[in-house]
Amino acid sequence: MKPDSPTLQELLAQTARGDHAAFAAVYERTHAHLFGVALRMLGREQAAEDVLQDAFVSVWKSASQYRPNVGGHEVQPMTWLIAIVRNKALDALRLRARRKETDLPDAASREDGDTPPQGGGSSALELLSQASRALQIEGCLGGLDGSYRQSLALAYYQGLSHSEVAAQMGAPLGSVKAWIRRGLEKLKACLQAQGLAL
Repeated sequence: MKPDSPTLQELLAQTARGDHAAFAAVYERTHAHLFGVALRMLGREQAAEDVLQDAFVSVWKSASQYRPNVGGHEVQPMTWLIAIVRNKALDALRLRARRKETDLPDAASREDGDTPPQGGGSSALELLSQASRALQIEGCLGGLDGSYRQSLALAYYQGLSHSEVAAQMGAPLGSVKAWIRRGLEKLKACLQAQGLAL
C-alpha cells in the first residue's frame, strides 16, 4: 500500500457514502484474506466463494455501521470484515446441516432390518456439531476484552503472524504475544466451562 493511499477505515467511510471505487478498493485489499477465513470454516471453495460474495453485498449495504471504537475498545476494519464473513459462513453451515437433515429418510419408514444410509446421518450431525461448536467459540470470543479478541481473530481467522498482527493493530509485538497467549487461556477456560476443549 502506498503511503498516500487511503486507509481501510477511510475506504469503508467512502463506501458508506456510495463510493463504488472505494468499495472496489476494499474488495481488492481484503478479499484474499477473507476468502481464506471462509474456506477454513466451510472446507469447500465454491461455498467459500458464495459466502464471500454474500459478505461483500453486506459490506456494501452496511458499511455505515462500521465503528472504529465500540465501548472504549478499538475495532480494526479487518476485524469487522472478518466478523461479517464468519457470520455468513456460520449461516451457510447451518443451512447445509438443515439440508442434510431433510435429505435423511424418516426412520419410521424403514422396515425392520434395514440399515440407515451410510454417511448422510453422520455428516449432518457432524455439520450440526461443527456449527454448534463454532457458535460456542464465537460466544466465548465475544466475551473477551477487545485487544484479546482482535489479536486472536487476526492470528487465527486471518492467519497473520504475530508480527503482522502487531503491525495491523499498531501495537508492540510483546503486547500482541501476551494478548494472544492470555486470550487463548481465557478462551480455553470459557470452552472448558461449556464442556468443550480448545
